[in-house]
Amino acid sequence: MKFMISLLAGSFLLPLIGCASEEPVENPETWSEQQLSDWFNQKDWLGQTNLQPHSSINKREFVIRYHQNKARWDKAFAFLKEADLKAIEEGNHELDGQDVFVMVSKYNTKNHKDVPFEAHKEYTDIQYVVSGSEYIGVADVSSATVTTPYEEEQDIVFYDNVVDGQHHLAQPDTFFIFFPGMGHSPGRKVEDSVPVKKVVIKVKN
Repeated sequence: MKFMISLLAGSFLLPLIGCASEEPVENPETWSEQQLSDWFNQKDWLGQTNLQPHSSINKREFVIRYHQNKARWDKAFAFLKEADLKAIEEGNHELDGQDVFVMVSKYNTKNHKDVPFEAHKEYTDIQYVVSGSEYIGVADVSSATVTTPYEEEQDIVFYDNVVDGQHHLAQPDTFFIFFPGMGHSPGRKVEDSVPVKKVVIKVKN
């Protein structure tokens, strides 16, 4: 009888011991720069692909937002890796209702001065040039002049009098991520105006 009681007690305690030994999930907001960099560079979040994240991506913000809405980001990256982006038609395509959807567009690149800066509030952009090439301007718009007030339905606001911070070359095999409030001006010509096909995956925050 004593043996049976000991056995039952041991069986009861094992799950508790197992639970106690599990390490709590660490909050990425507390990670060091080295931890952030290591996690990002391992690319478990992206998986096997030739696509590369652009070096301009804010790693800390991405890591935090990814962990907050992992399922949405996983759907976005799965589409980016697995869809036939060259064949996909123009227009909007839902991946998870309005939480994750895709905007596919074709256009000719323009003079820099003809492309306003824009920003969003509710969605993060994953931008990928399928064909062609363009410059994307990125700048702080906190002190810029609003030319078109925020449109909630389109989740967009346009700016003028923006001090150009940086210009990044966007071409196939590299994707960009623009978080809410980040001023960006896509579709700027590199040299001559060229046709571009672009996929923008919108991930709701």
